Amino acid sequence: MTKAVIINGSNSRNSRVTAIHEKVENYLKAQSIVVHTNYVHELPAEDLITANFASEAIISENKQVEEADIIVLLTPIYKASYTGILKTYLDLLPQKALLGKIILPIAVGGSIGHLLALEYALKPVLAVLGATTIAHSVYIVDKQIIRLEDGSLAIEEEAINRLEGELKQLQQIVVVN
Repeated sequence: MTKAVIINGSNSRNSRVTAIHEKVENYLKAQSIVVHTNYVHELPAEDLITANFASEAIISENKQVEEADIIVLLTPIYKASYTGILKTYLDLLPQKALLGKIILPIAVGGSIGHLLALEYALKPVLAVLGATTIAHSVYIVDKQIIRLEDGSLAIEEEAINRLEGELKQLQQIVVVN
């Protein structure tokens, strides 16, 4: 049975990143992939900031990563980089925690100008953590995720198509491995 962990580096569940998160989670579940979610901002802040490797919450999340075949990393882009929230958790992963995992980085940013933030800021960290199979990153401009009057979020079709295209590629990589 294939298992995925979604690591959400946003600072809120009420964000555009969460709209993408839900789309990814629903897609994976429809493919009979078991999904675990790590909303990093909900982990104990003191454990993240003090790099408490002995934290039960951190140990539990790291165990989920260890058992996963697929790791999806979601982050908003702030100041041309992924969030510090995400970085605090990545720093708590064991040295080669991503070895043998299929990684899909996804970001939501304010402008196309930060498109390469995943390539130049996040992917090197993932490589240090042992990632060798990194799918093409998906970058979505936040204006492609529209907040509706009822408070829900709608994703533009073009963004959905790119996201689902990478998720299909991810699935093919899983089958090959």
